[in-house]
Amino acid sequence: MSHTPLSDTWERGDPYEHYVGRWSRRVAPAFLAWLNVPPGRRWLDVGCGTGALCAAIVEHAAPASVSGVEPSEGFRETARKTLSAHAMFHAGSAAAIPLQDASVDVVVSGLVLNFVPDPAAALTEMSRVTASQGIIGAYVWDYAGKMELMRYFWDAAVHLDPGASKLDEGARFPLCRPEALTDLFARAGLEKIDVTPIDIPTPFTSFDDYWQPFLGGQGPAPAYAMSLAEPTRAALRECLRERLPVRPDGSIPLTARAWAVRSFVPDE
Repeated sequence: MSHTPLSDTWERGDPYEHYVGRWSRRVAPAFLAWLNVPPGRRWLDVGCGTGALCAAIVEHAAPASVSGVEPSEGFRETARKTLSAHAMFHAGSAAAIPLQDASVDVVVSGLVLNFVPDPAAALTEMSRVTASQGIIGAYVWDYAGKMELMRYFWDAAVHLDPGASKLDEGARFPLCRPEALTDLFARAGLEKIDVTPIDIPTPFTSFDDYWQPFLGGQGPAPAYAMSLAEPTRAALRECLRERLPVRPDGSIPLTARAWAVRSFVPDE
């Protein structure tokens, strides 16, 4: 089977929320606890998406201010619906942040770096807007390992169609490994770099609860699923049904791991 490139673009908040946003919301508080930033700091969330990390910052970090930068108008609108009283949202990207130099104390990015065309340029831009000795932190899914809801999907897809391996996030996104994150941040001139795994349970109540989000078309795996002809998609569905660890009550206990990294901007 031949494959045309699938878009990684995220545009609509609701399908994303059902697919992976609900789980990213569980990673965010654990990430913030690990960062251990004192209260009263100015925060920026780069690639803020639907606002999961911004909401956690507001709730858990006692910020002086929170800003989010996001290229997708649909995502920004979803974030504004729930957070407009607590955060400012700007159109922009990781490589073009519409803020002044040294205007924030903490820059974070959740589940975004893999999708940035030039991660090195993004870190340069994040450093620009961060004050000296400010913190830059990020986390990415462990696509190649313990991000199980996606790992099961791609392993089944490749089993049925070896050509799908070229679309597998675990192969396409080298930053899903801790060594690669450390190297990226070091090459950006950041200091005191630390990387840690964050594991969260991702329980599904049933096979349909697991499968339906892949039909939303948002993100690489759902886009692949929806690119298939119906008989092929049905074969993938049944292959997954056979492979997933289903309990007697029909529930599916999976784990999602994110690799988190934190660093400090050096003195000028």
